[in-house]
Amino acid sequence: MYKGSCLCGKVTFEIHEQIKNIVYCHCSLCRKAQGSAFAANGNVSRDGFSFKSGQQALTEYQASPGHSKFFCKHCGSPIMSTNSATPDKIRVRLGTIESDIKERPMAHIFASSKANWENICDDLPQYEFYEPER
Repeated sequence: MYKGSCLCGKVTFEIHEQIKNIVYCHCSLCRKAQGSAFAANGNVSRDGFSFKSGQQALTEYQASPGHSKFFCKHCGSPIMSTNSATPDKIRVRLGTIESDIKERPMAHIFASSKANWENICDDLPQYEFYEPER
Protein backbone atom coordinates (compact mmCIF):
# COMPACT_ATOMS: atom_id res chain seq x y z
CA MET A 1 0.00 0.00 0.00
CA TYR A 2 1.11 3.54 -0.76
CA LYS A 3 0.15 6.67 1.15
CA GLY A 4 0.22 10.16 -0.25
CA SER A 5 -0.85 13.73 0.37
CA CYS A 6 -0.72 17.27 -0.90
CA LEU A 7 1.76 19.86 0.43
CA CYS A 8 -0.60 21.25 3.09
CA GLY A 9 -1.88 17.81 4.10
CA LYS A 10 -5.58 18.51 3.53
CA VAL A 11 -5.80 15.88 0.75
CA THR A 12 -4.65 12.39 1.70
CA PHE A 13 -4.98 9.17 -0.26
CA GLU A 14 -3.97 5.53 -0.42
CA ILE A 15 -3.11 3.23 -3.30
CA HIS A 16 -3.76 -0.47 -2.76
CA GLU A 17 -1.99 -1.93 -5.81
CA GLN A 18 1.12 -1.67 -7.95
CA ILE A 19 1.75 1.53 -9.83
CA LYS A 20 1.96 0.78 -13.55
CA ASN A 21 3.41 2.51 -16.59
CA ILE A 22 5.52 5.04 -14.70
CA VAL A 23 6.91 7.62 -17.10
CA TYR A 24 8.59 10.99 -17.06
CA CYS A 25 6.54 13.27 -19.32
CA HIS A 26 8.38 16.23 -20.84
CA CYS A 27 5.49 17.77 -22.81
CA SER A 28 4.93 21.49 -22.34
CA LEU A 29 1.55 20.92 -20.64
CA CYS A 30 3.06 18.66 -17.97
CA ARG A 31 5.97 21.04 -17.48
CA LYS A 32 3.55 23.91 -16.87
CA ALA A 33 1.24 21.86 -14.64
CA GLN A 34 4.18 20.73 -12.48
CA GLY A 35 6.27 23.90 -12.65
CA SER A 36 9.25 21.67 -13.37
CA ALA A 37 11.21 20.01 -16.17
CA PHE A 38 8.84 17.03 -16.35
CA ALA A 39 6.01 15.19 -14.61
CA ALA A 40 6.52 11.79 -13.02
CA ASN A 41 3.24 9.89 -13.42
CA GLY A 42 1.99 6.36 -12.93
CA ASN A 43 -1.29 4.55 -13.51
CA VAL A 44 -3.48 2.89 -10.91
CA SER A 45 -6.99 1.55 -11.20
CA ARG A 46 -9.83 3.65 -9.86
CA ASP A 47 -10.67 0.76 -7.52
CA GLY A 48 -7.09 0.69 -6.21
CA PHE A 49 -7.11 4.39 -5.26
CA SER A 50 -8.99 5.90 -2.32
CA PHE A 51 -9.11 9.30 -0.68
CA LYS A 52 -8.68 9.23 3.09
CA SER A 53 -9.42 12.93 3.57
CA GLY A 54 -9.84 16.16 1.71
CA GLN A 55 -11.51 15.08 -1.51
CA GLN A 56 -13.65 18.22 -1.18
CA ALA A 57 -10.40 20.25 -1.16
CA LEU A 58 -9.67 19.22 -4.76
CA THR A 59 -10.29 21.50 -7.67
CA GLU A 60 -10.57 20.24 -11.24
CA TYR A 61 -9.06 21.74 -14.35
CA GLN A 62 -10.19 20.34 -17.69
CA ALA A 63 -6.95 20.45 -19.69
CA SER A 64 -8.68 19.21 -22.85
CA PRO A 65 -12.05 17.60 -23.54
CA GLY A 66 -12.34 14.51 -21.35
CA HIS A 67 -8.97 15.05 -19.64
CA SER A 68 -9.07 16.52 -16.13
CA LYS A 69 -6.30 17.41 -13.70
CA PHE A 70 -7.00 17.59 -9.96
CA PHE A 71 -5.16 19.92 -7.57
CA CYS A 72 -5.48 20.84 -3.92
CA LYS A 73 -7.26 24.21 -3.94
CA HIS A 74 -5.38 25.27 -0.79
CA CYS A 75 -1.74 24.53 -1.63
CA GLY A 76 -1.87 23.85 -5.38
CA SER A 77 -0.32 20.37 -5.25
CA PRO A 78 -1.18 18.35 -8.36
CA ILE A 79 -2.60 15.02 -7.20
CA MET A 80 -3.90 13.12 -10.23
CA SER A 81 -5.50 13.24 -13.63
CA THR A 82 -8.27 11.32 -15.33
CA ASN A 83 -9.20 10.69 -18.94
CA SER A 84 -12.70 9.78 -20.11
CA ALA A 85 -11.14 7.43 -22.69
CA THR A 86 -9.84 5.28 -19.80
CA PRO A 87 -12.40 5.81 -17.00
CA ASP A 88 -11.09 2.91 -14.92
CA LYS A 89 -7.60 4.49 -14.59
CA ILE A 90 -6.13 7.33 -12.57
CA ARG A 91 -2.75 8.90 -13.32
CA VAL A 92 -1.12 9.75 -10.02
CA ARG A 93 1.58 12.38 -9.60
CA LEU A 94 4.37 10.38 -7.98
CA GLY A 95 5.78 13.36 -6.10
CA THR A 96 2.73 13.29 -3.81
CA ILE A 97 3.38 9.70 -2.67
CA GLU A 98 5.05 9.52 0.74
CA SER A 99 5.80 5.79 0.77
CA ASP A 100 8.85 4.28 -0.91
CA ILE A 101 7.84 3.37 -4.46
CA LYS A 102 8.90 -0.13 -5.51
CA GLU A 103 8.07 0.17 -9.21
CA ARG A 104 10.44 2.07 -11.47
CA PRO A 105 10.00 4.45 -14.43
CA MET A 106 9.97 2.79 -17.82
CA ALA A 107 10.55 5.73 -20.20
CA HIS A 108 10.76 9.41 -20.98
CA ILE A 109 7.86 10.52 -23.18
CA PHE A 110 7.59 13.65 -25.32
CA ALA A 111 11.36 13.87 -24.96
CA SER A 112 11.56 16.04 -28.08
CA SER A 113 9.54 18.68 -26.16
CA LYS A 114 11.84 18.75 -23.15
CA ALA A 115 12.96 22.08 -21.75
CA ASN A 116 16.06 23.39 -23.52
CA TRP A 117 17.87 23.66 -20.18
CA GLU A 118 17.24 20.04 -19.23
CA ASN A 119 19.58 17.11 -19.82
CA ILE A 120 18.18 13.60 -19.60
CA CYS A 121 20.93 11.69 -17.85
CA ASP A 122 19.72 8.10 -17.59
CA ASP A 123 19.45 5.10 -19.88
CA LEU A 124 15.66 4.86 -20.04
CA PRO A 125 14.12 4.79 -23.52
CA GLN A 126 13.13 8.19 -24.88
CA TYR A 127 10.10 8.61 -27.14
CA GLU A 128 9.03 11.54 -29.25
CA PHE A 129 5.42 10.98 -28.22
CA TYR A 130 3.81 8.31 -26.02
CA GLU A 131 5.54 5.03 -25.29
CA PRO A 132 4.71 2.44 -28.00
CA GLU A 133 2.60 0.28 -25.66
CA ARG A 134 0.04 3.03 -25.15
